[in-house]
Amino acid sequence: MALPKAEDTGNMLEMEMQWAVKAMHHAETYMKLIKAIGGKDFKLTPIDDELYSDFKNNFPELNVVKLNESDFKSEVAKAKWRDFMSKYEHKVKDYNFGSLLRIDCAGDYSEDNTMFVLRTQFYCIEIARNKLGLNAAVKQ
Repeated sequence: MALPKAEDTGNMLEMEMQWAVKAMHHAETYMKLIKAIGGKDFKLTPIDDELYSDFKNNFPELNVVKLNESDFKSEVAKAKWRDFMSKYEHKVKDYNFGSLLRIDCAGDYSEDNTMFVLRTQFYCIEIARNKLGLNAAVKQ
């Protein structure tokens, strides 16, 4: 059975709810991990080092401590991220799946500290935060 094309689905509430539930589960699981063991002690993907290096080269000015939504949501940023992520379509599982990302790495997920991004964006930011020791602040 073929899945419908995104442009043909409109705003299917049921599909949106499934995505939201999966994104929330992913966020909760990730937060439990970094609270328990800290970010430096595990890998998020088999290609963390490649993602990190490529991310640093393509987005050298992006502040991973406290994110600015315009670095993800402006038309220019969207185009740049789209080009960047296309390289990982076959390398990163669910590379363009919706994910929740903390805006300020010192805080937990909350309504004011969360934005919706794509999975590869989540990985790039959180791998950078882990490598820089920024997630140590939330370790319990």
